[in-house]
Amino acid sequence: MLARFASPWFPLSLGLLCSLSASFSMAAEPPKADSSTLTIIGYHEITDQKNALIPDYAVTPQQFSQHLDWLQNNGFHFVNVNQLIQAHQGKYRLPSKPVLLTIDDGYQSFYTHAYPILKAKHIPVVLAVVGSWLTPKANQPVHFGDDVISRDKILTWSELKEMQDSGLVEIGNHSFNLHRGINANPQGNSEPAAITREYDAKQQRYENDQQYTTRITQDLKHNNELLQAHGLKAPRVMVWPYGRYNMQDVNIAKQLGMPITITLDDGPDHVHGSLQTLNRILVEGNMSTADLAQEIKNREMNLGDNNRPQKIMHIDLDYVYDPNPKQQEHNLGILLDRIRAMGVNTVYLQAFSDSDGDGSANMVYFPNRHLPMRADLFNHVAWQIQTRTQVSRIYAWMPLLAWELPQTDPVSKDVVETQQVSQDHLNMGYLRLSPYSARARQTISEIYQDLAKSTPFNGILFHDDTTLSDYEDASPNALTAYAAQGLPTDLAKIRADDALLQKWTAYKTKTIDDFAMQLASQVRQYEPFLLTARNLYAQVALKPYAENWYSQSLEESLKRYDFTAIMAMPYMEQAPDADQFYRDIVQRVKSFPNGMKKTVFELQATNWRNNQKIPSQELASTIQSLYSQGVIHVAYYPDDPIQGHPDPKVMHDVFATKSSQLIP
Repeated sequence: MLARFASPWFPLSLGLLCSLSASFSMAAEPPKADSSTLTIIGYHEITDQKNALIPDYAVTPQQFSQHLDWLQNNGFHFVNVNQLIQAHQGKYRLPSKPVLLTIDDGYQSFYTHAYPILKAKHIPVVLAVVGSWLTPKANQPVHFGDDVISRDKILTWSELKEMQDSGLVEIGNHSFNLHRGINANPQGNSEPAAITREYDAKQQRYENDQQYTTRITQDLKHNNELLQAHGLKAPRVMVWPYGRYNMQDVNIAKQLGMPITITLDDGPDHVHGSLQTLNRILVEGNMSTADLAQEIKNREMNLGDNNRPQKIMHIDLDYVYDPNPKQQEHNLGILLDRIRAMGVNTVYLQAFSDSDGDGSANMVYFPNRHLPMRADLFNHVAWQIQTRTQVSRIYAWMPLLAWELPQTDPVSKDVVETQQVSQDHLNMGYLRLSPYSARARQTISEIYQDLAKSTPFNGILFHDDTTLSDYEDASPNALTAYAAQGLPTDLAKIRADDALLQKWTAYKTKTIDDFAMQLASQVRQYEPFLLTARNLYAQVALKPYAENWYSQSLEESLKRYDFTAIMAMPYMEQAPDADQFYRDIVQRVKSFPNGMKKTVFELQATNWRNNQKIPSQELASTIQSLYSQGVIHVAYYPDDPIQGHPDPKVMHDVFATKSSQLIP
């Protein structure tokens, strides 16, 4: 992903900038885009950096002209919004290799530098403007984030009208006043206004759904009306500030007459696909034509930040939490320093708490409808990691079923029942809500929805509770579901018949995975490009028959989740030969198409059988060995920021041996 937080106030993390630079290494060869691939390119300021309001995103007029010439010389054809809409409706055939050009914010430099170039080359463009920056009169200041700039830095109404009347410039909506941060949590983090439920520090409460929807609707509507009041056409294109949006925003824009919305997400666009969330290349100030060529090629191949090797720190938020706010911030500072020192690019971040240590989540770290909130902490920590470190991906680590609801909640009784017949057989040993209870699924869905409303993140890591043993689930709801599938309700009878056992296991596995996918779909209403990962027991990877013991399937997991995090933990599994244990898992994963690309090898940093830390050098040696066997993604758990384990220097050095180049 190029820039989910690109702006004067939400800078790209250093690590993401570096990783992007690493991918721009090829010569300026024209990409081989097919005729249905639409390329959208986004600029901000066309001016010299010394005169720029945002130097990191300023492109000189010479660079801008070179980009346009390169595109034209390599067979690309610029299209306008009319052509795009007609092509989407099947009424027009776009030329080969179509390009839609966009320029954000409405700076005066557009009229001075970009417009003459576009007019001379007869190239159409979408110019997205911020209404609150246009309303001040000539002698009044413009509130530009935390800064104040003079009105002459922004386009005038007469200039906008002149350019629109030329037929080349389509004026788009960039919001009236959403191009800013608003208070997102009790700690005072300022986050993008279009996606944030604003926190009222005085009232100590968040916007509710209706208040949020009303604020977004009124803002977009006001900007549309403002533009029309000054003689401009009603916008048909919404360009999201900072590229941040959710599907509520998209639906509001559509209702207000803007069927096209433009983001900063990765991936190709296709003329016959949806126009509601178009992806876009963000041009940075140092982007050469070779860089642009590589970025277009990456989009064509659907390569983005997700295609880089993941170096993952799996974090317990319990280590950061402290009832003393000062100590809690101190703990967070230590964690951020460790993340920077480790050189990791992905974090699995705990969003729940098992405060009584029984294996089930009885509290969470975000506002919600069903569980006590231990502290309103997840948003704060996630945002600090996203904006203060090199990490480009944060996964919210969440249970699927292991929720210990308050006893006053009737749903707390709808639990998985174990039909245990002997003490020597595997018993999961912790409380889970039954996936066969409709009201349990609804409650869990609402917990996930509340998480998604509260915090911007990139993925979900489903906890190791995504499992049912071969003695589960014996709850009444489960038995009813089995009967509907033609299965006996006597679990002993099922286990005694291998064919029935396989059918039962496949059904339970599908039930669990279907529910996880349903939750992900609901979260995507708030995080449209959400990724999914799930923990998988090592025995399932090592022994196909173990699928019956866990209701987990490596093959199905690789098909259905974006990533499968195998708990490659030999001490936990009491493996007699750790090296052979790892080799066996690697070989099994390699037997599946794209197995290595979609598998995370998650190592243990603590031996929980004796509560001893695994030496940092041993962890590093294991990672190096896995890399030599072709492993791409590696995680470790847990990170202990308080005791400083594992050693960040040792981990940084071994992670650094793995290139961050994109992997097709």
